[in-house]
Amino acid sequence: MNLKENYIAKIDPLLEEALMQARGEEKMRVIMTLGDENQLRNNQNILNLKPDDFSSPTAYRQALIEQRKIQLSELIGDTVQELQQLSLTTQGGTMSRVIVVEGSATDIFRALELSGVNYVSLDQLIGLPEIAPDEAVNHFAELYIKILGIELDEKTKNLIYQASKQYILTYQKRYNRLRVLGMQQPVNLDDIYTEVQCLQPDEIGKFESITALEKNYRKNGSRRLTNEKYARQDGIIIANEYQHLMILGQPGAGKSTFLRKIGLEAIKGKSGQIQRECIPILIELKQLTDININIYQFLQREFAYIYLPFSEDFLNEALENGKLLILLDGLDEVPNKNLDLAIQKIKKFVNRYNHNYFIISCRTAAYRNKFKDFKEFAIADFDDKQIQQFINNWFYSEVDKKLGTAEKCWNKIKSEESTKELGRTPLLLTFLCLEYDESQDLPEKRATLYGNALDILLRRWAAEKRLPNEPVYRQLGIDLEKIMLADIAYHNFVADKLFFSQQEVSNKIKRFLSSNDNAPKNLDSGKVLDAITTEQGILVERARDVYSFSHLTLQEYLTAQYIYDHGLVEKLVTEHLTDNRWKEVFLLVAGVMRGGADHLLLLMEKAAQKYINTPKLQALLNWAEQVIVGSEGNYKPVGKRAVAIVNANVIAYANSFAYAESINYIEGNIIVYAEAIAIAIAKSIDNIYAYAIAVAEAINHYAINDAIEYSNRLEELKIFNKVNFTFLITQLETLKAQIYPNQTSRKEYSVFVNRLRKILLKTFHLTPEMINLSQDEAQALEYYLYANFLIIQCKDAAVRVSRETWEAIEGRMLLPPGN
Repeated sequence: MNLKENYIAKIDPLLEEALMQARGEEKMRVIMTLGDENQLRNNQNILNLKPDDFSSPTAYRQALIEQRKIQLSELIGDTVQELQQLSLTTQGGTMSRVIVVEGSATDIFRALELSGVNYVSLDQLIGLPEIAPDEAVNHFAELYIKILGIELDEKTKNLIYQASKQYILTYQKRYNRLRVLGMQQPVNLDDIYTEVQCLQPDEIGKFESITALEKNYRKNGSRRLTNEKYARQDGIIIANEYQHLMILGQPGAGKSTFLRKIGLEAIKGKSGQIQRECIPILIELKQLTDININIYQFLQREFAYIYLPFSEDFLNEALENGKLLILLDGLDEVPNKNLDLAIQKIKKFVNRYNHNYFIISCRTAAYRNKFKDFKEFAIADFDDKQIQQFINNWFYSEVDKKLGTAEKCWNKIKSEESTKELGRTPLLLTFLCLEYDESQDLPEKRATLYGNALDILLRRWAAEKRLPNEPVYRQLGIDLEKIMLADIAYHNFVADKLFFSQQEVSNKIKRFLSSNDNAPKNLDSGKVLDAITTEQGILVERARDVYSFSHLTLQEYLTAQYIYDHGLVEKLVTEHLTDNRWKEVFLLVAGVMRGGADHLLLLMEKAAQKYINTPKLQALLNWAEQVIVGSEGNYKPVGKRAVAIVNANVIAYANSFAYAESINYIEGNIIVYAEAIAIAIAKSIDNIYAYAIAVAEAINHYAINDAIEYSNRLEELKIFNKVNFTFLITQLETLKAQIYPNQTSRKEYSVFVNRLRKILLKTFHLTPEMINLSQDEAQALEYYLYANFLIIQCKDAAVRVSRETWEAIEGRMLLPPGN
C-alpha cells in the first residue's frame, strides 16, 4: 500500500511497515486516538461542574462521568460511526479518546483518511499467514526465561509467552515478506529462498594482471566474468561454523535476504537450520543516521516495543552470556558522514560483547577490511542449479505446477545465454520471473529486456532500498551516467577488453566529463567510479584495481546503444559482420533502433554478398534455386534453398566424414547455419541437421536405415522439384542389402562410400565439380550463411522493420547477386 505523508504522520513506525507490506486482507488490531485533546479540555472548562452543586461526592462523580461521556460522544461519536461503516469493529470510546479497532488492513488504511482519527499504533497482527508455531514460541520463551535467570510468577511467565509469540510474529512479518521491483503482492521469503553459496574472497579470482584475467575468461569459454578456483560453501553451514562473519556481495546478490533467512531459521529453535541457542535481532544499518550512534539502544528498542517483561535485564544478561545473534545488514548503506563513526561504534560493541554471534553484510566494493577479526565470505553468483531452484520456488502454486510454469520459464531463460547470465544475480532473476509471470513469456525484444535490467541497477534498486542519493548522483544524473557508461563499454569492447584498470576507467570518466560542456564541473572521477561500483554494482572490481562490467550482457547492451547514438551502424557491419563476438551487439543494435532497423538489415545484406563472389559459390546458389523452384511444399523459397544447401554440403563432405570420422569445423558450421535459416524461415522444416548426421552416419557406420528414414521425411516436405525420392530410397535399399556384417577393410569401405556418394549426386542433380569447395570457398560460404542467419535474427530482435524492406531482403536471400 502506498502511504501518503499525512497518513504516515498519524501512525507509528510498526504500523507503517505493516501497511506498506500488506496485501489488504490481513487482519489487524490497532489502538486509535480520536479527536483533539485540547478541544475536550476546553469543553470541560465551559461546563465547570462544582462539588458544592451536588448532594454527595458520589453524585458529583457520576455527573462528571456523564459529562465526559457526552463530551466524548460529541467529539468522537461521528468518527466511531464512520469507522463502523468501514466494517471495522470498535471497543471503548465511552470514557477515553483511545479505542481498540479491529479489521482488515485495507479498512484500517481507509480509516486514516478520516479527520477524526488523530493517531494509530499497531497492537497486534491477527490471523497472519505466518502463524507462530508452538515449538518456536516455547523455544523463545524458555530461552528468554533461562537467560533472565530470576524467579518469576505464573502471570509474568504467561506474559513472556504472549510477548514471545508477538516477537516471532513481528519478526516473520518484517523479514519473511519480500516485495521488490514493484511487486503487486509480497512473497514469503521461506517460499522462494534459494540456498546461498559462498566463496572466500581470495577464491574469487585475485589475478596478478588484466592479461591473466582475460586469459582465464577466454579459457573458460563462457560468458561469466567471475572466476571460482575452489569449491563453493553452503551459506547456512558457514553461519553455523563461524561466530563473527562478514558477508560480502554485489548489489542485488542476496545479502539482506541471506541475513533475514539466518534470523528466521534461528527463531525456529531446534527445528531451524541455525543450531545455536540464541535469539536473533536484525538491525538495518541505514537507520544509523544520527551522529549519536548507540547499538545498545537499537537492541533495547527491539525488545521494549513488544512489552517483554524485564526486557532491559534480559538484554544485559543475554549480551553478557553470548545469547544473541546480532545481524547487522548493510554496512555500505550507512550515510557516508556517519560511516567511520558507525564502524568504530560497531567494533567497540563487538569487542565488548564478543561472546555473541555477529553477522555483518556489506557490498564488496564498499568494504575496506575494517573488521579483521571477522571471517569474510562473498556470496557467489547463482549457478544453473540455483537459478532453476529459484524459479521452481517462485512458481510454486498448484496452478503453476499443473501448467509447468517453472519449467517453461527456465527453458525460456536458458535458451539465451545472455539472458541466463543476468539470472545469476538474484535481483535480476527476480526481475526475469516477474516479467515472465506477467505474460507467461519474456519480451521478444531483448534490447527492451536488458534496458529494463540496467534501469533496475541504475535507478530502481537504490530507490526501493530508500538509500539517500550521494552528491555525485545528484550532480551527474542517470541519463548522463548511461551515456558515460556506454562510452566506457564501447571503447573497451572495440579493443576486445572485458577487464580494465582503475586508472584506465578513471581516465575515461575524467575525459568524458571534461569533454561535455553540460556535464557537472569539478566532479572527481575516482568518486564517480566508487559510487558506480558501490551503490549500483554496474562496474565491479574483479581483482585489486581491476574492473569489469557486472554482466557481459550489460556491456554489450551499452555498446549497442553507443553505436546507434553515434551513427556507427555502417562501421559495425563493415568491420564485425562475421565476428561471433559481436553477435549480441548486432541483435541489440537492431533492438535499440526505434525508428526502424531497415538500414541495418540492408547494410548487412550488401556486406554478405561479398562472400559469394566466386563462380563456384554462385553456381551452387543457382543450383539450389533450380532444384526447388516450383516445388509443391508450402514453404518460402529461401527456406527451401537453405535445405538444398544443407544436402549439397552433406554430399560434398561424405568422403571426409567417412575417413576422418567427423565433419570439420567449417563444414559443420555450413550445415548448421543453413539448417538454422531453414528452420527460422519455415518453423515446420525441422531435423535437417539430423538428416545430415544420418547420412554421415550411414557413410561412417553403414547405418542406412536412418538415411532411408530421413529421405522419406524429405519427400514428405515436397521441397525439391526434380528429385526422384523413389529412386533414392530404392538405391539405398539395394546398397543396404549388399552390406556384409564383417565388411571392415579399407578397400571395401571405400567402395561403399563411393557408391553412396554417386547415388546422392545423381539424385540431387549434382556433379563433384559443383560441390568440391576449396578451404577458402568453404570458409566464405560459412561466413555468408552466418551473416544471413544473423540478418534473420536481427529482424526478429528489431522493434520495427518495414514489410516492404523485409520481403525484398527475404526474396533475395541465398540467391546469387543480380538473380
